This record gives sequence, C-alpha cells and structure tokens, in this order.
Amino acid sequence: MTTTTPDTGRSEPEPGAEPELKKVMGPKLLLLFIIGDILGTGIYALTGQVAAEVGGAAWVPFIVAFVVATITACSYLELVTKYPQAAGAALYAHKAFGIHFVTFLICFTVMSSGITSASAAAGAFASNFAIGFGLGDGPGLALVIALAFMILIAAVNLRGVAESVGLNVVLTLVELSGLLLVILISMFAIFGGQADFSRVVAFATPDDKNVFLAISTATSLAFFAMVGFEDSVNMAEETKNPSKIFPKVMLTGLGITAVIYVIVSIVAVAIVPVGELAGNDTPLVTVVETAAPDFPISALIPFISLFAVANSALINMMMASRLLYGMSKQGVLPPFLSKVLPGRRTPWAAILFTTAIALGLTSYVSIDPANPIAVLLGGTTSLLLLAVFAVVNVCVLVLRPKRVDHKHFRTPTALPIIGAVACLALVLPWTSGRPAEQYTIAGILLVLGIVLWAITYLHRRKSGYGAAELDTQALAAVTKDPADPAK
Repeated sequence: MTTTTPDTGRSEPEPGAEPELKKVMGPKLLLLFIIGDILGTGIYALTGQVAAEVGGAAWVPFIVAFVVATITACSYLELVTKYPQAAGAALYAHKAFGIHFVTFLICFTVMSSGITSASAAAGAFASNFAIGFGLGDGPGLALVIALAFMILIAAVNLRGVAESVGLNVVLTLVELSGLLLVILISMFAIFGGQADFSRVVAFATPDDKNVFLAISTATSLAFFAMVGFEDSVNMAEETKNPSKIFPKVMLTGLGITAVIYVIVSIVAVAIVPVGELAGNDTPLVTVVETAAPDFPISALIPFISLFAVANSALINMMMASRLLYGMSKQGVLPPFLSKVLPGRRTPWAAILFTTAIALGLTSYVSIDPANPIAVLLGGTTSLLLLAVFAVVNVCVLVLRPKRVDHKHFRTPTALPIIGAVACLALVLPWTSGRPAEQYTIAGILLVLGIVLWAITYLHRRKSGYGAAELDTQALAAVTKDPADPAK
C-alpha cells in the first residue's frame, strides 16, 4: 500500500510496508536499455554460423527472426501495458492460468536464461580483459576476473536503478559504435569496388538439409541475436508511465537492431566469400581486415567486446532480480525475495540471491569455457526462451476477456496465434534443426526446476505465504470491469 504526499505528489509506502521500486526510466533510457540488451557479442560470431547454413543469403534468417520477434513483442506489449508490474512472462502466466507449477517453471526458465547468459558473459569478459591487457589466459586468473566482475555488477545493481541504467547507456553506445564501425569501413570498401553482391542472393545449404530446414535452422541461430526485448518488461515498475511509452519504444528498438543486423550480414557476405565466413569465430574481424587491412581492428575488438559482454551481464542480472522480486510479491516465491533497500529502493534480497547463483555458474564457465555444455548454453537459452514466448502468446488470448481500468496496447488477435505457432516451430527438433544436446540440457534444467518447485511448494504450504494464487490487489486489477465498477 502507498500514500501520496501532498507537497511532492510522490507515492510513499505506508509505515511498515516495503518501499516501492524507484521509477527512473523514461522513453530514451528504455530505448537504450532495449537496444543494449538485443545487441551483444552474439552478432560478432553469429554471422559466420548463419552463413554456414544458408550461404550468402545470411540476411534472410535475420529478417525472419525479426518478424517472429516483433509478433511476440506485440504480445508482450499488450500484457506489459495491461499489467505494468515486474516479473514479465511469469507474471502473465500467473494471471492467465493461476497454477503455481506453471508459473514457477516459467519463472525458473526465464531466470535461468538470464543468469546463464550473465555467467557466460562474465567468462567472456575475463577472456577479453586478459587478452586486451596482455595478462595471459590462465584459468585461475580468468576465474578471479570473472568473479570480481560479477560482484561489481551486483554492486552497481544494488546502488540503484539510475546508476545501473546510466552505465547501460555508456555500454550500449560503445557496443553500438563497434557495429557501426564495421558498417562504415565496409561501405568504404564497397564504394571502392571490393564487394561482390552476387553472393548476397546465393543460397548454399548443407547437403543433408533442404532450403526450408536450412532457413529454419539459421533462423533459430539468428533468433538468439534478437532476444533481449523481453527483458525490458521486467523493468515495468521502474519505468515512468509504462502503459504509454512501451509500445513505441520497444518496436523502435527492435527495428533499429534489425536494420543493423541485416546491413552487417549483407556487407559481410559481399566483402568476404562465404567459405571464409562459415565456421569463423570472428567473422566481423575478418570482414574489416579484408576491407581495410591496415585498420587495427584486431586490437580494438577485445575492448569493444568488453563493453558488449558487460552490458549483457548487467541487463540480465537486473532482469533476473526483478523477476524474482515480482514473483515474490505475487506469493509464488518466498517473501524475503521481495525485500527492498529503503534508501536506494532496489530489490536487495533478489539481487544477492541471483548473484550467488551467478557466481557458481561463472566459476564453472570460467574454469572450462570450452566445455561442450558451456558452448551449447547460448542455443539452449534461445530454445527455452522460444518456449516461453509461445506461452506468452497464448497468455494474451487467455487474458483478453479480462479488463483493467486503464488504456493499454492491444495486438491484433491473429498475431498471438501466428506467434505461438512460429515459436513452437523454432522449438521442435524436426522443424528447427537444433542439435540434440540442446534438448538434453533443457531437459536437465527443467527437471531441476521441477525439484525446486516441489521444495518451494512444500515450504509455501508450511509457511502459509501466497495462500491465494493472486494477491487481493492484483486480483482486483484483473477482474475489474470499467463499465461496471461493482463487478
């Protein structure tokens, strides 16, 4: 419960109540948050992997991934403007189905994707830091750097959302400048006659795949570069007027990143033969070295990657902590996870809890970054998130009849249906072409989630928190009919 002070008009918590999260994100900060989350180190490596599946037409899977992401984003927009609360997909599943088991698994899946991505980013940060500063590549040093990095991320997160978002702005601008640098250097080469655009429209699929399956497999890879927009909905309680600004900002952010990705994939194939890109761990470095041999890109890339992975870790840890905070407020998770630091108004308990998990995973990834499980985590993250996206698209249709007392974005009914089918197509093995190992890892994670759900469920029953699937305030928001206040 909150009260409004007459002199400032600010919402203040009632005595004894937990303070609310601090609202600091306006349209510009939210836009940079979304762009920074979608852009990442993935594009620096994905171009070669996508080209290996479809040849020179590497831009096609990025466009398909953008279309699927935009359709799903419209579903997120309807739900976040309808229910502008933290927790995102888990909250929407909670309101749609009211089943603790389903809500917990969605929460666990999204949290796992965020913490796994942050932990992998910490390992990558340590490697690039050591290379960039000439410190060597020993596993002991990498582990120390990675753990120190994660602790620093936690400190920034605890300090306040304004500081976290401010750092995100700086990191995003540097991250964006790296890709723009690749595009500008490539343009000079193109205008100098070094490009061969005939390669851009040439499909070349592996012998064991037809064109449809090759495009589907490549889209599954490219989709990993488009995820990130969904993290922003977990920041709804720290966004000013979310029901109004989210639609324009999220769609703008998706559009900007899609244009950058498509341009990068086109110029890469036009300048470098597909055979040199396919299987290349640093395809964009190869592009710039081919376009401008004297440009010191090899020395710059580790430092640009530092900013990119730091931004990825920061945003994912912010998302994971807000997710647990929101689910704790709904009675799905233990109450201590909703504790807020009074002065800074940050969810300190959720931040410390997610950081502890991330430190454990970071230790694993940093000790053996070449481990097959660590290498496959990115694809598994994409697999799990696509399954969550399918659920979110269904939630829109289930919650459509329930009305709230404010205006919100409404997506055309056909889009959630198309989105659910498309996401499932990119999840199923016979239409996505994913390696079997990804499903094995996903299955292990889900089994772990079920075990944790059972423990939480028993603790929930014993302690008595979350007796109702929805708290009184949330239930009122879901069922209230503006046309009939008494309903």
